[in-house]
Amino acid sequence: MRLKSEAELAAHLANGAPLRPLYVLYGDAPLLVLEAADSLRAAARTRGFSERTVLTVLPGFDWSQLAAAAGNLSLFGGKPLIDLRIPNGKPGKEGAEALADYARRATLDSLLLLTLPQLDWKEEKAAWFSALEASGTLLKLDAPPLAELPGWIAGRLTRQQQHADAEGLRFMAEHVEGNLLAAHQEIQKLALLYPQGSLSFAQIREAVLNVARYDVDDLRESLLAGDLARLARTLEGLQQEGEAPQLVLWAMSEDIRLLAHFKAGQARNTPAESLFRTLRVWGTRQRLVRRAAERLSTAILKSALEEAARLDRVIKGLETGDAWNGFLRLGLTLCATGR
Repeated sequence: MRLKSEAELAAHLANGAPLRPLYVLYGDAPLLVLEAADSLRAAARTRGFSERTVLTVLPGFDWSQLAAAAGNLSLFGGKPLIDLRIPNGKPGKEGAEALADYARRATLDSLLLLTLPQLDWKEEKAAWFSALEASGTLLKLDAPPLAELPGWIAGRLTRQQQHADAEGLRFMAEHVEGNLLAAHQEIQKLALLYPQGSLSFAQIREAVLNVARYDVDDLRESLLAGDLARLARTLEGLQQEGEAPQLVLWAMSEDIRLLAHFKAGQARNTPAESLFRTLRVWGTRQRLVRRAAERLSTAILKSALEEAARLDRVIKGLETGDAWNGFLRLGLTLCATGR
C-alpha cells in the first residue's frame, strides 16, 4: 500500500486501527522522513511496540540481525519495533534477499520501520522493494518544488497559530532556496520571536534575510532549469559566503559537459534512458537535463565550455578578469538562450 502525503500518514495513524507489519519511508527530504518516522514511532508505542531495536546498515552489516530482532519477543515487555536505516539506499544482494524474506514472513507481532534516502528508479522497481510494498506501507517524501514551497510554509505556520500574506511567504521561500531544514528552522524562529497571529512582511524579512544558505547544488539546479533569477541569487550568496570560485566553476562546467554528452548521444539516436544510465543522471535531474538539452544548442554548449576554460585561467591568475562576473555572464548565456 502506498500513501501519498504526510496528511494521509497522519490520518492512517490517528484512526486507531492496528498498524501494518512494516513501513517504508524514503525520499529527498530528510526533514519530512525524520518527522514521519517520529510519528510512526509514537503511534507504535501507543500500540504496545515498546521494545525498540535500531539497526543501521553500514559496510559489513550482519543481516541476520534483522530476523533476530523480529524474533526478540519479551514475556513481560512490549512487542519489537525494528528501526532499520539504510543511509545509502542500497541493501546489496544479501540485504535485498533478507528484506524480501522478511516481507514474506512479516506478522503483526513485530513492526519494521525502514528509512531510506531518495531512490533511483531501478531501486524502486527492485524485487525487494516490491515485496516490501506488497506486505506493508510505503510513503515517498520529497521536498515540494519552489513554486509550492510558500504553501508548505503557510501550513507549518498554521501549526503554530501564525500566518503571513503571499508576499511574505514568497520572500521566505525564495530565501531558503528549497532547503526544508532551513525553512523549518526559520519557521520555528518566527514562533520564538513573534506572538501568535499575523506576521508582517517586515517581520519575516528581518528574521530570514541574513540566514539564507546557498550551495553548488542550488547553482546546478537553477542552471539546468534556466532560472536566471535564482542562479543570480545563488551566485551572489556563494560569493558573500566566501565559496571558492574553483568549486563554482567545477559545478557549472560539470553540467555543461553533461549536457554536451547528452546532446551528442541524442545525435546518435541513443535512447534517453540509456544516456541517463551512462551519465549517472537520476531522479528529478533527468527532467531538468531533458529540458536544458532542448533549450541549448550544441554550438552554445561548445562556446560555454570555451568560456569556462577562460574563467579557469582567470581564477589561476593567467588572464585578467573577474571570475564572479564571468560566472554570471556564463549563467546568462545558458539560462536565456532559446527562451
